[in-house]
Amino acid sequence: MSEKQPVKCSDVGGQAVIEGVMMRSPNSFVVACRRPSGEIVLREQRWHSLWHRFKFLKWPFMRGGVVLLEALVNGMSALTFSANQQEIAEEGDGDGEGEGNKAPEPMSPAAVAGMVALSVVFAMILFVGLPHLLTWLVGFDTDSLAFHLVDGAFKVLILVGYIAAIGTNKEIARVFMYHGAEHKTIWAYEKDRELTVENVREESRFHPRCGTSFLVLVILVSVFLFAVLLQYPLSEYKIVDHLLKILIKIPLMFPVAGLAYEGIKLSGKHRDAALVKAIISPGLWLQRLTTREPDDDQLEIAILSLRKTLWREGAALDSDKRGVEVFEDFAAAIPATET
Repeated sequence: MSEKQPVKCSDVGGQAVIEGVMMRSPNSFVVACRRPSGEIVLREQRWHSLWHRFKFLKWPFMRGGVVLLEALVNGMSALTFSANQQEIAEEGDGDGEGEGNKAPEPMSPAAVAGMVALSVVFAMILFVGLPHLLTWLVGFDTDSLAFHLVDGAFKVLILVGYIAAIGTNKEIARVFMYHGAEHKTIWAYEKDRELTVENVREESRFHPRCGTSFLVLVILVSVFLFAVLLQYPLSEYKIVDHLLKILIKIPLMFPVAGLAYEGIKLSGKHRDAALVKAIISPGLWLQRLTTREPDDDQLEIAILSLRKTLWREGAALDSDKRGVEVFEDFAAAIPATET
């Protein structure tokens, strides 16, 4: 088998889920996870970004908001699928048959939209409203740069504290291990290495294009953007002024996400530049909390997910048919169910 991948796609990313890994490319959405029985379940489907319908959404400084929204929707779908696979095995009668092994109905678009909306509301309260109110309570006014610096510091503390707290849960700790497996697999692919467990194991679990780094950049960008746009009072009453500014910050998170996304794209292309290293270093540090060293079984799942994604890219691009062969060769000995 050649060391080169049959299809080279620069826009491949992923996410860890419960006992599995989701991978996404311009044309494919894949979730691979392992049931408690050891069976590997694979879900693959054709996928296209909103960019395909509305070209203007791909313009710089606009595409970040689209990426964030799509990541929330796809992430919720992938997490629900992986959680259902664990429930299927737990509800079974132990002999591989019975009502418990029937695949649950997929979530409706309305249900996914509702869960995404709840997630956004929770995030806005935790990372927009709460830091603002805490900064005000300790005595800073919004017309100073100091307010926004302290606000940003509270955001970082809340983010780090939240990640550290959930990381003590055993199930979340395993998700963090799959997160490390996802990064290692993408690194190996980007370096044109053959996607084997042995090769992938050698790669770093830290990646500059990670969503964790994106969140840190969002915080950094928000500090300076809010300092410029929200330096003047909106009301003579302090409480009203602060509430209005919290409300304004919520829609402003979309241009903030757009700017942060451009930073992430830049880091992927110029990761050796000194300025880029300085920008991405906080995110790489935070990945010490959100990733852990995976075992070989977890690397196998991440590799399978990425290879199936590349299979779709090979079919979509009508290029080297070895893309199909690579997937079939890898998966031949693995009991997998494709949906």
